[in-house]
Amino acid sequence: MSIETKPIKKPNNPNFSSGPCSKRPGYDPSRLDLSTLGRSHRSSVGKTALQAACEETKRLLHVPDDYRVGIVPASDTGAFEMAMWSMLGARGVDVFAWESFGSSWLSDILHELKLTDVNRYESDYGVLPDLHQANPDRDLVFTWNGTTSGVRVPDGDWIAEDREGLTLCDATSAVFAMDMPWEKLDVTTFSWQKVLGGEGAHGMLILSPRAVARLESYTPAWPMPKIFKLVKKNALIEGIFKGETINTPSMLCVADYLDALAWVDSIGGLSGAIARSQASLRVIADAVAQWPWLHFLAQDPSTISNTSVCLSVDATPEQVTQLAKLLEREQVAYDIGAYRDAPPGLRIWCGATVEPSDVAALMEWLEWGYHHVTTSH
Repeated sequence: MSIETKPIKKPNNPNFSSGPCSKRPGYDPSRLDLSTLGRSHRSSVGKTALQAACEETKRLLHVPDDYRVGIVPASDTGAFEMAMWSMLGARGVDVFAWESFGSSWLSDILHELKLTDVNRYESDYGVLPDLHQANPDRDLVFTWNGTTSGVRVPDGDWIAEDREGLTLCDATSAVFAMDMPWEKLDVTTFSWQKVLGGEGAHGMLILSPRAVARLESYTPAWPMPKIFKLVKKNALIEGIFKGETINTPSMLCVADYLDALAWVDSIGGLSGAIARSQASLRVIADAVAQWPWLHFLAQDPSTISNTSVCLSVDATPEQVTQLAKLLEREQVAYDIGAYRDAPPGLRIWCGATVEPSDVAALMEWLEWGYHHVTTSH
């Protein structure tokens, strides 16, 4: 096909947003189990559904038996803030930031918690800081996958097994698409609307025994809001990790999440979800290898994200904006412009709920659209 000819086949699902992300293939809200609607979340049916969400998350992600998995307020942001406000300050902290969310955690540590013993390791979009600067005697704060930069940590080998500090990992666009070395992670957070196309406002908090020990032995110097409180009388509030949420959750969102978890189970569990995400990345990688005008924002191939795939384009910022708008008008791809703080470019979500065949169809339109906006007058 000539690049001047508009492609015919469009993605069956043009939703490539990096959050909220695309619903799973075959999603039908009429098939959700709505037996909890109109019931108290503290009723037996409500607690059963919430506990199932915790237990199924733990089972499907292969989280160790002695780790806790709970549902907390305010999405991944709430979960991560809760962890920082509850645990940081006991030791010095090393913060690694290479995109907007990591920078937000660093800002909160410095300006809200006002910690002074902070080592900051920062880098520009597209590259990782030197992770081997992490000190195992200090707490460690980082994102596993830079949602707004498309740069991920390649593995957990750089985290010491015999560390004294805790690792706090924001994994909201990594969980269910990348292998997580749980033995290296003491606090892990994510949100439903990123990983599985779920609904917003709820966060998942995963704690290691070491994190629980910190909570039960350390009292921060600052006042703690109710929705951040994980301990009572120096003991972990175990109910949070058994479906007894801190405040009222949306049971409709819980039903939606349980549907997404059941779908993951049906495609082969975690390995099946990872394989789908990696297949979509391969489609884009083939295009990058073929087209000289398209590039991954990530400079090191080992750090290329397979979920929030960020791309730079040999075009002016105005032309890149025109390209994203053109594909939206053609109902080919919605919400694929780069994050507002990132360099001009494109961001294509390739999590497990996205069909690799839809990514392949998008690539044909992307080639046509690029030449259309860069050669038209």
